[in-house]
Amino acid sequence: MLVTEPALRAFTKNIFLSIGCSEEHANLATDVLIKADMRGIDSHGVARLIGYVRLWEKGRINARPNIKIVHETPTTATIDGDAGLGLVTAPFAMQIAIQKAEQFGSGWVAVRNSNHFGIAGYHALMAAEKDMIGYAVTNASPLVAPTFSNERMLGTNPICYAIPAGKYPPVVIDMATSAAANGKLEIAQRLGKQVPEGWIQDAGGNFATDPHALKAGGSLLPLGSDREHGSHKGFGLSAMVDIFSGVLSGANYGPWVPPFVSFLEPSANPVGAGIGHFVGAMRVDGFRPVEDFKGHMDNWIERFKSASTIDPSQKVIIPGEPELEAEIDRKQNGIPLIDAVVNDLNGLAEKFQIQKLSC
Repeated sequence: MLVTEPALRAFTKNIFLSIGCSEEHANLATDVLIKADMRGIDSHGVARLIGYVRLWEKGRINARPNIKIVHETPTTATIDGDAGLGLVTAPFAMQIAIQKAEQFGSGWVAVRNSNHFGIAGYHALMAAEKDMIGYAVTNASPLVAPTFSNERMLGTNPICYAIPAGKYPPVVIDMATSAAANGKLEIAQRLGKQVPEGWIQDAGGNFATDPHALKAGGSLLPLGSDREHGSHKGFGLSAMVDIFSGVLSGANYGPWVPPFVSFLEPSANPVGAGIGHFVGAMRVDGFRPVEDFKGHMDNWIERFKSASTIDPSQKVIIPGEPELEAEIDRKQNGIPLIDAVVNDLNGLAEKFQIQKLSC
């Protein structure tokens, strides 16, 4: 089904209002999810909406959180999200980071007691829009095994940088530190498709292509898949995200991070509060004049775009380009939703007695 952005936005906002979110928070949470769908990151858009509702039903998401700063210096802060939606707490944190950067050159904010925060790119781009370099990471449900292990210890733990340019859109590096994001696995499950070798392993540590292998004791693999292809580097990146997001903020970390799925209970012996995030903003003019930097960013982009390629029909893709192309296309032609997602969304419409989705 193809759905227009305004229609999907209105539907999603009504769901967040139905669980008790304020108008402001419903608008913000909706914006984060729709941004994911518009940018072609379907695994983190409205496909996740039913998951948030289920967590709210279990009492694990507070729709009316009292988000507050619990520790602060001129350039840093730690925030307690009061079990709110990460879709709300992370932008709140980035706004504080931006305010600190405006005054002192950079701002860094750790978040604890939060939940899944959608696409990291949304939060990092908030800084890029202010001529700053944005940074956003989060830990997540433990689904990834460290190199040489078959125990799920880490999340997909994404890293994102958003860097402003001049005549070109920002360069956005937004990636999971696992071989594949769990959302892609969920999409494969809904479509009944196999996944590429190297994404997951079974309980015995062997490569698997069945997207349901995790339910049988398997795990996602770090970026690199195995030691010979650099999985220790993916493990290292993921560990950094977990420490910044969890250990530094006072959130849970490693295998104690609460699962996103509602049918699994959080650890009975948590080491922190909820899920953790870490965001930052750095003023470009803290290093050199903005226009000078943007001019050289444009030059950087143009030079990489003109790099020779193995296949003449291919071109070097600048990080963030595919998402921008998707956004342009979907604004014109609508957002494609697979049947399983439409069914989930219309099930929510029945639950909350709101109008179902239509083309």
